[in-house]
Amino acid sequence: MWRSAVTARAASLSTRAAARTLRAAHPNHKVLSSKTLTPPLVDQSPHFQTRFQNPRFFSQFSEIRSASDSAQGEELPVGFGENGDSQLDNLAAGNGDGDEKGSEGGYVELRKGEEVYEIDLQQLESVLSLLQSSAGGSLESSFDALNLTLHPEFVVKLVQTPLVLGENLIRFIKWALKEKPDFRVTTHVLDALVRSTCSGLVRKRDVYFLWDLVEEIGEKENTLLNLEILNDLISSFSKLGKGKAAFEVFNKFACFGCVPNADSYYFTIEALCRRSFFVWAQSVCGKMLDAGALPDGERVGRIISWFCKGKNAKDAHLVYLSVKVKKQDLPRSPVNLLINSLCREDETVKLALDMLGDLSGEARKYGIKPFSTVVQGLCRIKDVDGAKQLLLEMTREGPPPGNAVFNLVINGYSKAGDMGEAMEMMKLMESRGLKPDVYTYTVLIRGYVNGGQMEEACKILSQAKKKHPKLGPVTYHTLIRGFCKLEDFDKGLKLLGEMKHFGVQPNVDEYNKLVQSLCLKALDWETAEKLLEEMKDNGLHLNGITRGLIRAVKELQEGEVEIAEA
Repeated sequence: MWRSAVTARAASLSTRAAARTLRAAHPNHKVLSSKTLTPPLVDQSPHFQTRFQNPRFFSQFSEIRSASDSAQGEELPVGFGENGDSQLDNLAAGNGDGDEKGSEGGYVELRKGEEVYEIDLQQLESVLSLLQSSAGGSLESSFDALNLTLHPEFVVKLVQTPLVLGENLIRFIKWALKEKPDFRVTTHVLDALVRSTCSGLVRKRDVYFLWDLVEEIGEKENTLLNLEILNDLISSFSKLGKGKAAFEVFNKFACFGCVPNADSYYFTIEALCRRSFFVWAQSVCGKMLDAGALPDGERVGRIISWFCKGKNAKDAHLVYLSVKVKKQDLPRSPVNLLINSLCREDETVKLALDMLGDLSGEARKYGIKPFSTVVQGLCRIKDVDGAKQLLLEMTREGPPPGNAVFNLVINGYSKAGDMGEAMEMMKLMESRGLKPDVYTYTVLIRGYVNGGQMEEACKILSQAKKKHPKLGPVTYHTLIRGFCKLEDFDKGLKLLGEMKHFGVQPNVDEYNKLVQSLCLKALDWETAEKLLEEMKDNGLHLNGITRGLIRAVKELQEGEVEIAEA
């Protein structure tokens, strides 16, 4: 099955052309005898990629060779000796009949022959018929009966054949390693096997079976494994949602003499985050950042999103900083998600604020959501002045702030009791053509009520009634609560009646607050009973504790009257 590779016609034509050129250039030159060589048809180096071979190459070559043998006989080497000139003349200047005859003669070998492996198609078809059948316990015994002579190219051809069960291929290679001592698995064979098993519809059983084989081979001879083989395995485990298995493969890189690349880190982090193994994912991410092996911007964006969804915004921010140093572009969505995630924790709000400075162009122009989130975060951590500065920056450089952003800052100052700054922000809001809404006025009223400035709160209510024909119950409830706190129940009851005039239906909270205050502070159970009857007319029901409070105060006062009369 081992043969030389060049046909007689191709060799003779090439030789005649070279002879004519040499004769014309050096009429007196003598050519020394050369050793016969056969040009190699197949590169047998480990880097040769058989996936680009013509699958019918060897069978075609066999047919050509057989036809040549039957018509030709033995190979006819051409040599040049001391009388080489005359021989050269005969070869280069022969007549037409002689030329034609020479071209159909034996092989002309140009250099020392290299043996080429020719696949036995009959054996190939026999093995394929077994491999394409369903897996069974007698498969190995069937291989034994074929009496195969195995070569890596034969195995590669088997592996690259479609419609073969991955499990059967792996069983065949395991059988070959055990029963055929002369067979040595190569990187080419492993690469083809992994690609065949991990492409298309990936089966969990096949991938685990394949990893067992690859790990076994790698522990015996780690030079056979390469980066692509391990990456394909990690990617397949990630598709199957098997984070632990992917992490196991990743941890074997050093044992197999491989250095992870950007794909290795990405597929491993993807597999771990899919199963919420964020601690392991953080360790892999740390190694990725230390190695500087970042994937493209789209994949980095996914890593950031996974960490944010897993409440690991700090680790996501470290990835963001590394991308920033490398000046890679990131999609807008994961950046906005990271800013939002950083604002959820008080200690990382300032990191989100720093990220806003990196937004420019379209990202800043349409970035009202991340800017609003940072303003809200600053107000929550009571850095209202910082929120104000950011709002002023937005008015100068964009994105233009709306009512929601102004209300956040106004609410922040109102809670802090700095009503001067709150009113100043409302004036700035109006100067930009924005109309303060009911929430704006309610926030200001609450700020004044909390400070006991009921007169100022009533002025704000008057402004609100001029700008808005219908106010909300919360606005009135805030004022009623303030008057009850100051025991000014008459004004509280007046506001309750005003609510109905402005089309605002009082709810249980307003009645409950007034009834409790009347009973506990004024001991005015009669007014409280009137409010209770009014609630019944409006279809509202007071809770049992407050109703019991009215009865208790009533009985107390009636008892005191009886004692006084006695």
